[in-house]
Amino acid sequence: MAFEDRRERERAARRRLIITTARTLAEAEGWDAVTTRRLSTEIEYSQPVLYKHFTGMEQIAEAVAIDGFGELAEVIGGARSGAGTAGDALAQIAHAYLDFARNNPAVYDAMFTRATTLQFAAQDTPPQLSAAFAALHQAVGKVAGEPDADTLTEVLWAALHGLVTLGRTGRLRPAYDADRLRLLVDKFTSTRQTSR
Repeated sequence: MAFEDRRERERAARRRLIITTARTLAEAEGWDAVTTRRLSTEIEYSQPVLYKHFTGMEQIAEAVAIDGFGELAEVIGGARSGAGTAGDALAQIAHAYLDFARNNPAVYDAMFTRATTLQFAAQDTPPQLSAAFAALHQAVGKVAGEPDADTLTEVLWAALHGLVTLGRTGRLRPAYDADRLRLLVDKFTSTRQTSR
Protein backbone atom coordinates (compact mmCIF):
# COMPACT_ATOMS: atom_id res chain seq x y z
CA MET A 1 0.00 0.00 0.00
CA ALA A 2 2.86 2.40 0.81
CA PHE A 3 4.30 1.81 -2.67
CA GLU A 4 0.99 2.80 -4.31
CA ASP A 5 0.77 5.90 -2.11
CA ARG A 6 4.28 6.93 -3.13
CA ARG A 7 3.49 6.37 -6.82
CA GLU A 8 0.36 8.48 -6.53
CA ARG A 9 2.31 11.29 -4.79
CA GLU A 10 4.97 11.15 -7.53
CA ARG A 11 2.27 11.26 -10.21
CA ALA A 12 0.61 14.26 -8.53
CA ALA A 13 4.00 15.99 -8.23
CA ARG A 14 4.72 15.44 -11.96
CA ARG A 15 1.29 16.81 -12.87
CA ARG A 16 1.87 19.87 -10.66
CA LEU A 17 5.33 20.36 -12.25
CA ILE A 18 3.80 20.32 -15.74
CA ILE A 19 1.18 22.90 -14.77
CA THR A 20 3.65 25.16 -12.97
CA THR A 21 6.16 24.99 -15.82
CA ALA A 22 3.48 25.74 -18.42
CA ARG A 23 2.36 28.74 -16.39
CA THR A 24 5.91 30.03 -15.92
CA LEU A 25 6.67 29.71 -19.64
CA ALA A 26 3.39 31.34 -20.64
CA GLU A 27 3.95 34.28 -18.29
CA ALA A 28 7.52 34.73 -19.54
CA GLU A 29 7.06 34.13 -23.27
CA GLY A 30 3.35 33.84 -24.05
CA TRP A 31 1.17 30.81 -24.71
CA ASP A 32 2.62 30.28 -28.19
CA ALA A 33 5.91 29.30 -26.54
CA VAL A 34 4.23 26.57 -24.50
CA THR A 35 4.28 23.33 -26.45
CA THR A 36 4.45 19.73 -25.28
CA ARG A 37 7.93 19.49 -26.78
CA ARG A 38 9.10 22.57 -24.88
CA LEU A 39 7.47 21.40 -21.66
CA SER A 40 9.07 17.98 -21.89
CA THR A 41 12.47 19.62 -22.34
CA GLU A 42 11.90 22.01 -19.43
CA ILE A 43 10.70 19.37 -16.97
CA GLU A 44 13.09 16.70 -18.28
CA TYR A 45 10.42 14.11 -18.94
CA SER A 46 9.52 12.64 -22.32
CA GLN A 47 6.43 13.81 -24.18
CA PRO A 48 4.67 10.49 -23.54
CA VAL A 49 4.93 11.22 -19.81
CA LEU A 50 3.08 14.51 -20.39
CA TYR A 51 0.39 12.65 -22.30
CA LYS A 52 -0.11 10.32 -19.33
CA HIS A 53 -1.30 13.38 -17.42
CA PHE A 54 -2.90 15.54 -20.13
CA THR A 55 -4.33 14.86 -23.57
CA GLY A 56 -2.68 17.98 -24.99
CA MET A 57 -1.97 21.68 -24.58
CA GLU A 58 -5.64 22.60 -24.24
CA GLN A 59 -5.99 20.45 -21.16
CA ILE A 60 -2.75 21.85 -19.69
CA ALA A 61 -3.99 25.41 -20.25
CA GLU A 62 -7.31 24.45 -18.60
CA ALA A 63 -5.41 23.20 -15.56
CA VAL A 64 -3.60 26.55 -15.39
CA ALA A 65 -6.96 28.30 -15.70
CA ILE A 66 -8.49 26.24 -12.89
CA ASP A 67 -5.56 27.16 -10.65
CA GLY A 68 -6.07 30.79 -11.65
CA PHE A 69 -9.74 30.73 -10.66
CA GLY A 70 -8.78 29.28 -7.29
CA GLU A 71 -6.23 32.05 -6.80
CA LEU A 72 -8.70 34.70 -7.92
CA ALA A 73 -11.23 33.45 -5.36
CA GLU A 74 -8.57 33.78 -2.64
CA VAL A 75 -7.59 37.26 -3.84
CA ILE A 76 -11.21 38.41 -3.80
CA GLY A 77 -11.78 36.90 -0.36
CA GLY A 78 -8.67 38.60 0.99
CA ALA A 79 -9.65 41.96 -0.47
CA ARG A 80 -13.13 41.72 1.04
CA SER A 81 -11.94 40.76 4.51
CA GLY A 82 -10.23 44.05 5.33
CA ALA A 83 -13.00 46.38 4.19
CA GLY A 84 -15.27 48.42 6.44
CA THR A 85 -18.45 48.90 4.41
CA ALA A 86 -19.93 46.79 1.64
CA GLY A 87 -19.08 49.57 -0.84
CA ASP A 88 -15.46 49.63 0.38
CA ALA A 89 -15.32 45.86 -0.01
CA LEU A 90 -16.57 46.06 -3.58
CA ALA A 91 -14.00 48.74 -4.41
CA GLN A 92 -11.18 46.68 -2.90
CA ILE A 93 -12.35 43.58 -4.74
CA ALA A 94 -12.47 45.46 -8.05
CA HIS A 95 -8.92 46.74 -7.49
CA ALA A 96 -7.73 43.27 -6.49
CA TYR A 97 -9.34 41.74 -9.59
CA LEU A 98 -7.60 44.21 -11.91
CA ASP A 99 -4.28 43.72 -10.09
CA PHE A 100 -4.61 39.93 -10.41
CA ALA A 101 -5.22 40.25 -14.15
CA ARG A 102 -2.28 42.65 -14.60
CA ASN A 103 0.10 40.53 -12.53
CA ASN A 104 -0.87 37.22 -14.16
CA PRO A 105 -1.63 37.99 -17.83
CA ALA A 106 -1.02 34.47 -19.17
CA VAL A 107 -3.10 32.88 -16.41
CA TYR A 108 -5.85 35.43 -17.07
CA ASP A 109 -5.71 34.54 -20.77
CA ALA A 110 -6.05 30.86 -19.90
CA MET A 111 -9.03 31.69 -17.69
CA PHE A 112 -10.90 33.95 -20.09
CA THR A 113 -9.55 34.26 -23.61
CA ARG A 114 -8.21 30.86 -24.64
CA ALA A 115 -10.75 28.37 -25.91
CA THR A 116 -11.52 25.80 -23.22
CA THR A 117 -14.20 23.32 -22.28
CA LEU A 118 -14.60 24.95 -18.84
CA GLN A 119 -18.11 26.17 -18.15
CA PHE A 120 -19.75 28.05 -15.33
CA ALA A 121 -23.09 26.97 -13.86
CA ALA A 122 -22.84 23.44 -15.26
CA GLN A 123 -22.96 20.04 -13.57
CA ASP A 124 -19.21 19.59 -14.06
CA THR A 125 -18.08 23.13 -13.20
CA PRO A 126 -14.79 22.85 -11.29
CA PRO A 127 -15.12 24.10 -7.70
CA GLN A 128 -12.46 26.77 -8.29
CA LEU A 129 -14.66 28.46 -10.92
CA SER A 130 -17.66 28.33 -8.60
CA ALA A 131 -15.58 29.74 -5.75
CA ALA A 132 -14.42 32.72 -7.82
CA PHE A 133 -17.98 33.52 -8.86
CA ALA A 134 -19.26 33.02 -5.31
CA ALA A 135 -16.66 35.44 -3.92
CA LEU A 136 -17.82 38.15 -6.32
CA HIS A 137 -21.46 37.23 -5.78
CA GLN A 138 -21.20 37.66 -2.03
CA ALA A 139 -19.77 41.16 -2.38
CA VAL A 140 -22.30 42.22 -5.01
CA GLY A 141 -25.18 40.83 -2.96
CA LYS A 142 -24.16 42.89 0.07
CA VAL A 143 -23.84 46.08 -1.95
CA ALA A 144 -26.77 45.80 -4.30
CA GLY A 145 -29.27 43.96 -2.15
CA GLU A 146 -31.03 42.90 -5.33
CA PRO A 147 -33.06 39.72 -5.68
CA ASP A 148 -31.12 38.84 -8.86
CA ALA A 149 -27.60 39.13 -7.53
CA ASP A 150 -26.51 36.44 -10.01
CA THR A 151 -27.13 38.73 -12.98
CA LEU A 152 -25.59 41.74 -11.24
CA THR A 153 -22.51 39.66 -10.45
CA GLU A 154 -22.24 38.68 -14.11
CA VAL A 155 -22.51 42.35 -15.08
CA LEU A 156 -19.75 43.32 -12.63
CA TRP A 157 -17.56 40.48 -13.84
CA ALA A 158 -18.14 41.47 -17.46
CA ALA A 159 -17.32 45.11 -16.67
CA LEU A 160 -14.11 44.18 -14.84
CA HIS A 161 -13.14 41.85 -17.68
CA GLY A 162 -13.80 44.64 -20.16
CA LEU A 163 -11.59 47.03 -18.21
CA VAL A 164 -8.82 44.42 -18.14
CA THR A 165 -9.08 43.56 -21.82
CA LEU A 166 -9.42 47.11 -23.13
CA GLY A 167 -6.68 48.33 -20.80
CA ARG A 168 -4.25 45.60 -21.84
CA THR A 169 -4.73 46.38 -25.51
CA GLY A 170 -4.23 50.12 -25.06
CA ARG A 171 -7.80 51.05 -25.93
CA LEU A 172 -8.43 53.01 -22.74
CA ARG A 173 -6.68 56.10 -21.47
CA PRO A 174 -4.27 54.83 -18.78
CA ALA A 175 -4.46 58.00 -16.70
CA TYR A 176 -8.16 57.32 -16.01
CA ASP A 177 -7.96 53.78 -14.62
CA ALA A 178 -8.88 54.87 -11.09
CA ASP A 179 -11.71 57.09 -12.34
CA ARG A 180 -13.27 54.25 -14.34
CA LEU A 181 -13.07 51.87 -11.42
CA ARG A 182 -14.55 54.40 -9.02
CA LEU A 183 -17.41 55.09 -11.45
CA LEU A 184 -18.13 51.37 -11.81
CA VAL A 185 -18.22 50.80 -8.05
CA ASP A 186 -20.36 53.93 -7.58
CA LYS A 187 -22.91 52.55 -10.05
CA PHE A 188 -23.21 49.35 -8.04
CA THR A 189 -23.44 51.11 -4.69
CA SER A 190 -26.02 53.59 -6.03
CA THR A 191 -28.12 50.63 -7.24
CA ARG A 192 -28.72 49.72 -3.61
CA GLN A 193 -29.67 53.26 -2.66
CA THR A 194 -32.14 53.70 -5.53
CA SER A 195 -33.76 50.28 -5.03
CA ARG A 196 -34.91 51.13 -1.51
